[in-house]
Amino acid sequence: MTTHTKKAISTKPAPVKKSRFSFFSEVVAELRKAHWPTRQEALRLSLLVLVVCTIVGGILGALDYGFYRLFMLVGG
Repeated sequence: MTTHTKKAISTKPAPVKKSRFSFFSEVVAELRKAHWPTRQEALRLSLLVLVVCTIVGGILGALDYGFYRLFMLVGG
């Protein structure tokens, strides 16, 4: 004969119902934990983004113009 043992059923605790406005207090708490750059860091990083965007834009513009000229030569 085989004996069957019942496994204990584990129950999770019921989630605590939060106020609708507790979300905003949690957001503020998380934002206080974040590292905020100084004005100098923000300016330096913004300039870096502008420089990289200008360089990538120039490269893509040159490729676009090169392909345009190539298709004008091939297509006539």
